[in-house]
Amino acid sequence: MNQSVSPNPAAKRAVVIGAGFGGLALAIRLQAGGYQTTLLEKRDKPGGRAYVYEDEGFTFDAGPTVITDPSSLEELFSLAGKNIADYVELLPVAPFYRLCWEDAPPFDYVNDQAELDRQIHARNPADVDGYRRFLEYSKAVFREGYLKLGSVPFLSFRDMIQAGPQLMRLQAWRSVYSMVSRFIQDPHLRQVFSFHSLLVGGNPFATSSIYTLIHALEREWGVWFPRGGTGALVQGMVKLFEDIGGKVELNAPVARIDIQQDRARAVVLEDGRQFPLDAVASNADVVHTYAKLMGQHPRGQRQARSLRRKRFSMSLFVLYFGLRRVPENLQHHTVCFGPRYRELIQEIFSQDTLSEDFSLYLHAPCVTDPSLAPPGCSAHYVLAPVPHLGHAPLDWSVEGPRYRDRILDYLEEHYIPGLRADLVTSRFFTPEDFRDELNAHLGSAFSLEPILTQSAWFRPHNRDREISNLYIVGAGTHPGAGVPGVIGSAKATAGLMLAEVNA
Repeated sequence: MNQSVSPNPAAKRAVVIGAGFGGLALAIRLQAGGYQTTLLEKRDKPGGRAYVYEDEGFTFDAGPTVITDPSSLEELFSLAGKNIADYVELLPVAPFYRLCWEDAPPFDYVNDQAELDRQIHARNPADVDGYRRFLEYSKAVFREGYLKLGSVPFLSFRDMIQAGPQLMRLQAWRSVYSMVSRFIQDPHLRQVFSFHSLLVGGNPFATSSIYTLIHALEREWGVWFPRGGTGALVQGMVKLFEDIGGKVELNAPVARIDIQQDRARAVVLEDGRQFPLDAVASNADVVHTYAKLMGQHPRGQRQARSLRRKRFSMSLFVLYFGLRRVPENLQHHTVCFGPRYRELIQEIFSQDTLSEDFSLYLHAPCVTDPSLAPPGCSAHYVLAPVPHLGHAPLDWSVEGPRYRDRILDYLEEHYIPGLRADLVTSRFFTPEDFRDELNAHLGSAFSLEPILTQSAWFRPHNRDREISNLYIVGAGTHPGAGVPGVIGSAKATAGLMLAEVNA
C-alpha cells in the first residue's frame, strides 16, 4: 500500500492487533505521536465488526451504523494534521430513530425539543416535564461519565474511589430502566428512553444508569452516517493512517504474542512471520487476547480464567438483505419493539433457547444514502439480540435459516409488505460467526456486559498490570462498547503508550 510518509527507522515500534474502530483509532494516535506502527488484521478487509459485504450491487455494513460523536473522529484527523472532510463525509440522520410498536403509534426521536414535547404530550402530558428532568440528569451523567472519564484509564482502585462520590451522586447503582422510570410514566416512552443500553450490549434492567449518558450524547452532537456507509469511514481512517506512515497488514492472523521476562517482544503470525516491537496493543477480543495470544504465559492463563467468570453481553443475529425497490415509510434507523419488553430482554440475557417473539433494529441506509444499492433498489439489515453461546449453545446452521425466515415473515407482515417478492439477495451472521470470524468469547457481540461491577476499574485495564508494554483497546476495556466507547478507549490507551515513547 502506498505511503506518503517514509517510516522513521529510529522510532520505537508498536504493533496493534485488530483493525476495528478501536485498533484503527489507536494506530492513528500512535503513528501521529511518534511510534512506527504496524496494524495487523486477521480478515481480508479492515473494520472488525465494521466489515463490509458486497452482493449483487448492494453494499452492506456488517455492524456499527450509528455515529454519535463526530468530534472524537475529527480529533483523530486533526492530531494527524489532516481534515476529516478530505477523507469522509458525515451525513446527518433525522429522525435519529423511529420507535415502533404493534399496539401504539410510532415515535420519531428527533433533536427538536418542541417536536419531542408534542409527541410526548400526545402520549402522557405529565411526561413532558418528566422528560425534561430526565434530559438534565442525562446531561449531568454525560459531563461526568463521558466528557471527564470516558478517555481516562482506570489503572488503580484509587481512580475508582476518586470517581466514587460523583457516581454515588448520580445513583450509578440504579439500572437504566429504573432511572428512566423515575422521570417517565408512559410504558412506551420508558422503552424509548431506555433502549440505548442495548446498543452497547447492556440489559436496560441491569446496566448502570451511567449509560443514560448516551441520550445526552445524541442530543449534543446528533446522529450521523458516513456517505458510502460505515465502511467508507473505516477506509478513510485506514488512508489517514497510511498517509502519515503507518503500515497495514491484512490476512494476518496472529498466533501469539511472544513474551520474555514479562515483556512483550514480538507478535508472531500463524504463517510464522514475526513483528518485533517495543509495545503491543490488542484490539482483539479480550478473552481471546489472554487465552490464545498469551496462552503460553502464566499471566495470560490467569487472566483468561478470571475473565471467563465474568458476565458477557448478549449476541446478535444479523440478517442482510437487498430489495429491488425502496419501501415506503421507513426511516434510516427503526427500532421495532415486540409485544414484550422486560420479559424478552431477560430471556435474551439468560435463556437457553430463542424466544418466540423478538425486538428488532431495522437499518435502511438508502434513506440517507441511495448509493448503497443499485438505482431504484434498497439495502437493509435487521438485527435481533439473541442469547450468547454460553447461555444458548444452539446449532446455528439449523437455527439460522429458521430464524431468518421468521424475521422476514415478521417484517413483511408489519413493516415491508411484499418483502419476499422483491428480495434480491440475503445473508446472515450468527453468534457462531461472532465466535469464529471475530474470535468473540461465547459469540458475545459487545464483550463484557456493562454492569456497574464490570465498568471503569472493574473492566480489563487499558494497560496490563504485569506485562508492562502490553495494552488493550476496544470494547473489552474502559470505557466499553459502541463507536464512541472504543474511540475513547483508543485515546485512553494511546495516552499511556505515548507517555512511554516520550519518556
